[in-house]
Amino acid sequence: MAENFKVALAQIMVTDNGYDNLRLCEQYMQRAHDEGARLVLFPEGIIARNPTVAGWTKNHAQPLDGPFVSGLVKASEKFRLAVSCTVHTPSENYPDKVFNVHIVADQGRLIAQYRKLHLYDAFNDKESDDVVAGTDVPPIIEIDGWHFGLMTCYDLRFPELARRLVLDGAEAILVPAAWVRGPLKESHWNILVRARALENTAYVVAVSEVSVRNIGCSMLVDPLGVPIAQAGSSEELICGVMKKSVLQETRQTLPVLQNRRFSRPELTIE
Repeated sequence: MAENFKVALAQIMVTDNGYDNLRLCEQYMQRAHDEGARLVLFPEGIIARNPTVAGWTKNHAQPLDGPFVSGLVKASEKFRLAVSCTVHTPSENYPDKVFNVHIVADQGRLIAQYRKLHLYDAFNDKESDDVVAGTDVPPIIEIDGWHFGLMTCYDLRFPELARRLVLDGAEAILVPAAWVRGPLKESHWNILVRARALENTAYVVAVSEVSVRNIGCSMLVDPLGVPIAQAGSSEELICGVMKKSVLQETRQTLPVLQNRRFSRPELTIE
């Protein structure tokens, strides 16, 4: 078990070309490896993005055994890293829609996948036009003795999901995002990422794409809600170290998980 766990946050701009994006991810994974990171987190929807063309992301979806994810898995083996991000995959039962899938690969193996539960139907966007919502609670995964929960972007606005993950054993939550710009949106991001960490006494690793549409501002936040690594509004790689001792001390000093009066949140499927 690792007392200290170094994470890298890869704040990139996703292009409209899947091959170029895979090469960019490999470059950032090389840098993360050189920095001594054990895990690198990328943003949401990194196969291909072109906000000026309707349906671009949907039309460039690939299955999990397609060239993009296969390339990421292979790179995770080459650089001896875990890698986390979301990709869009075809939907078996809805041919005109896709899934937004949070994946984790570790050293040559795809170890987890989670289909986004909360679709971004807000602020005049409607993700559900192109994406099918998931129906399962995200898994808890273990890497070097650390337990991670998975969320995606808009999930941040639903505190019951983060609480469920922590009650299921998560010590840190991975959140790839493409957080859209707009009035107060940067403030919302900052508040929500820090709140999910503080109210659950857990680390939160949150990476947003940076572009003309999305804010960047990626951050690693400790269990007291304090950012310990924070990016700006350009492409960059930042790193930070999570510590078991900090996690344990925080949960002893601030035992909100023990003091809670509400039961474990359950997922409702309509």
